[in-house]
Amino acid sequence: MAAERPVVFVIDDDPSMRHALEDLVASVGLEPRVFATPQDFLQARRADAPSCLVLDVRLPGASGLAFQQELAKAGIHLPVIFITGHGDIPMSVRAIKAGAVEFLSKPFRDQELLDAIHAGIERDRLQRQAAAAIAGLQQRFATLTEREREIMALVIAGHANKRIAARLGVAEGTVKVHRGQIMRKMLAQSVQELVRMGDLLGKPKS
Repeated sequence: MAAERPVVFVIDDDPSMRHALEDLVASVGLEPRVFATPQDFLQARRADAPSCLVLDVRLPGASGLAFQQELAKAGIHLPVIFITGHGDIPMSVRAIKAGAVEFLSKPFRDQELLDAIHAGIERDRLQRQAAAAIAGLQQRFATLTEREREIMALVIAGHANKRIAARLGVAEGTVKVHRGQIMRKMLAQSVQELVRMGDLLGKPKS
């Protein structure tokens, strides 16, 4: 199945601004999805494609900054680009510290916004690749037996086969067999690669 086009979500309560942003996003081959309120956005289906969110700071009922925090708490990690006609320096600092890609004051140049959108989509693409890689590692790790997980922790801690065997009370040959199985199941080409996998999985070193 072909990958979906990158999507740019827009939340702005000004209809003319929504339409202008929709046309701008579509003009560079990206898919715009526009919403008048955060509630409309939350109720809509989000595409499984690299995305970012263009968010007005001033929204009915709540600020865009508060909605940015709400998204993070809900586990929605979309890169956010703020636009505002009433921005100030403290507000922009808060937004960037909270992870926003950019904070643009109206009127801004179209290219400024498009540059920020492309940066946001690239950030999301990298986040999605990293998440997929970790999910794959977790699936492979789940295929290990308890003993293999135990030996993997000792291997990535730097212990030699002989020491692992003594610690576990098994033959050194048994440890070698388990190590071979671990490397095969985890698709690791070297111990160094296995160590990196352990770090990504957050597995404590024994």
